[in-house]
Amino acid sequence: MGSLRYLTHSRPNILFSVGFLSRFKENLNTEHLKYAKRLLRYLRGTIDFGLTYKKGIFFCLEGYSDSDYAGDLMDGKSTSSVLFFLGGNVVTRSSQKQRIVALSSCEAEYVTLTQAACQRVWLSDMINELIGDELKPVKICVENKSAIELAKNLAFHSRSKHIKVRYHYIRTCIEEGQVTLEYTSTTHQ
Repeated sequence: MGSLRYLTHSRPNILFSVGFLSRFKENLNTEHLKYAKRLLRYLRGTIDFGLTYKKGIFFCLEGYSDSDYAGDLMDGKSTSSVLFFLGGNVVTRSSQKQRIVALSSCEAEYVTLTQAACQRVWLSDMINELIGDELKPVKICVENKSAIELAKNLAFHSRSKHIKVRYHYIRTCIEEGQVTLEYTSTTHQ
């Protein structure tokens, strides 16, 4: 499993599959092994795939945020996926199960947006430290219009009153001009 996790650094397209398999590494059954073999066959057939970093491409940080809703049938938790590009190249990515049980797809996407905002802060600090350049507001692409509206609306209402305060961090990032949100359909993510 460790080798597959290492491989995700240059093959982010297998991140979800490796994360899913990692959930069962202590208790793999035949179904999980069949899934792992399928992943290995995919890797063997796509051995030339990978990331290509090119010099001289426009220096722009852009993020993508997506979530399923209650994708884990055992505990009803959703999986968050966050991906950031710098100059058209993947610089950070994550796919992890959420700690809470979201009550709607909007809430699952909203929680993922906050994770993306936290990742943006870390990336901005690192870039600022390396090159001394303050980043403009970073665009984060999201495919859930309700989550975008919830993040932009600073009023608490029935849709958000049950959401833990820690997940409202995305609102602070929008208010301070660090992040802008843009709707992007699923087909473009």
